[in-house]
Amino acid sequence: MTTQDVADDLVAMWKAGDFAGSGEKYWAEDAVSIEPVAPNGGDPVARGKAALRGKGEWWAGAHDVHGVEVEGPFVNGDRFVVRFKMDVTQKDSGQRFVMDETALYTIKDGKIAEEAYFYNGM
Repeated sequence: MTTQDVADDLVAMWKAGDFAGSGEKYWAEDAVSIEPVAPNGGDPVARGKAALRGKGEWWAGAHDVHGVEVEGPFVNGDRFVVRFKMDVTQKDSGQRFVMDETALYTIKDGKIAEEAYFYNGM
């Protein structure tokens, strides 16, 4: 699969709401995920498929998602960018906000080797 093929399939899965399934299908076993801040007081860098899965489970448990818009993909070589706009409520605080997030994915051997997130609106 080309980077474009992977990116197109991932975006289609995300638009269908299948975020967990997309990770299981496309994360490399040694994938790295980088956040600008540490989620839930942890490390901003998660390493390995199990850690990325745990991060996703934490996110889903800590937030109510009211809507998601996905824009892209924008491909360049072995990397692509996707923009997400999410209307969410943080369960602990009850704070509702729109998160505007851009993610950069690096593909190796048809899998996500690295994902890095850039966002505002929190």
